[in-house]
Amino acid sequence: MISLKEWEQQGQYEKIKERQIFTRQGGDKNMPALLLIHGYPSASWDWEGMWDELTERYYVITLDMLGFGLSDKPKDASYLISEQADIFESFLQTLGVNNYHILAHDYGDTVAQELLARQVNGSSKLTIHSVCFLNGGLFPETHRPILVQKLLLSPLGPLVSKLISKQKFAANLQRIFGPKTPPNTEVIDTLWQLLTHNNGLDVMHKLINYIPQRKKYRKRWVGAIIDSPVPIKLIAGAKDPISGQHMIERYRTLIPNANITVMPDLGHYPQIEDADAISTAYLQFRD
Repeated sequence: MISLKEWEQQGQYEKIKERQIFTRQGGDKNMPALLLIHGYPSASWDWEGMWDELTERYYVITLDMLGFGLSDKPKDASYLISEQADIFESFLQTLGVNNYHILAHDYGDTVAQELLARQVNGSSKLTIHSVCFLNGGLFPETHRPILVQKLLLSPLGPLVSKLISKQKFAANLQRIFGPKTPPNTEVIDTLWQLLTHNNGLDVMHKLINYIPQRKKYRKRWVGAIIDSPVPIKLIAGAKDPISGQHMIERYRTLIPNANITVMPDLGHYPQIEDADAISTAYLQFRD
């Protein structure tokens, strides 16, 4: 497992849209570009277990989104999904990448849906060639937020975010990982470091605004999957209480010719719980 210190040392800080954003690249720039988009409330480090295998085949690009991980966490930001998508597109253009593939998780699924929606309606200058989703709230009607997420969404949100302790955070992680693949001490320590870096707890109640955004833009974002001109894949841990088996069934119902790989024993963080299995499933999709 790559430590957070090593991960940071192997990345770069870039000024994107007037914010300092932590970024990471790897692999041969002449290979197909693959964009990794992380979830809530973690960061790009989530992909560390897949990094070496993916960089053998792709030019891999990722970053910590605004409000997450090692990036800026301004209290005055609105944290719109569209703004996160703008940051990705701006960074890709800076790198000279016009064509790319997406592998996304959780909150990142929603950002990927927005990027795909831009391609569907012709408003993006960049071209996506495939999208792979991991566990996430692709459909607001199947998303089952845990208690702390409900509290963060409430008027008590600013207070609740300040009261989150490492012990409570660890307990919540235990609930959403698969029962056979619980988070070890290093995973818990690293995700807590990423969460609390740059006073991250102060903006958690603002970041959670992605949940009402999903409801508001459901037609646009679900439509992007249904109307996608490119191959779409879902790889999902069935034991995830937030977006597991019930979300998989909804996906199968709504998406024509659904391409799904179910991981029966994994939970909400499949790429951390079994990085090798997710790498294998993703590469099979691409092959």
